[in-house]
Amino acid sequence: MPPENAYLAFDTSAAHCAAALLLRGQVVASCAEPMAKGQAERLLPMIEEVMATHGVRFADLAGICVGTGPGNFTGIRIAVSLARGLALGLGVPAVGVTGFQAVSRAGGLAGPHWAVIDAPRGQSYAQRFAPMAGPLICDATFDYDATVLRFGDLAPDQLARAMAEVGSLALQSPQPRPAPFYLRAADAAPPSDPPPVILP
Repeated sequence: MPPENAYLAFDTSAAHCAAALLLRGQVVASCAEPMAKGQAERLLPMIEEVMATHGVRFADLAGICVGTGPGNFTGIRIAVSLARGLALGLGVPAVGVTGFQAVSRAGGLAGPHWAVIDAPRGQSYAQRFAPMAGPLICDATFDYDATVLRFGDLAPDQLARAMAEVGSLALQSPQPRPAPFYLRAADAAPPSDPPPVILP
């Protein structure tokens, strides 16, 4: 018999590649590897390895949960593109889970708290929960008024497991397609060379 309520989660929003499998409401397997490059080549084999631990095939999946950032621009696009492609090919829904949602879930706090993700130039991305407020870009002097949970303090497989839990619950109702969640524009500078002349 095929597994029931199988959900796959994966994330490449930081310098890691991580995946987790949730069956019947419980995360039963996860895997993560640190890597600054190579996520595009490693992600799909890692996903297959995680699913193989419990004999789950792609055709068994009920939904896909993917980390949408904020974080590394290229890494986020790798994971989101794969999630959309798998969802389309398998005919199952996919949902994006932000790093803030994953940190909050992994921290397990019911009361007020902040989920914080390191950002470039000594800043941080932050979002307050219980009650939830919109995300912010904060500097080092920002005064957090509640407990702070940091993305970087959690192992990547913990984050993937939390994404599986958050995403599987969200998918109990219709969700928009996953999309990259950016709080600032890319740091890459536009090309300095003039565009080529197109001849008639």
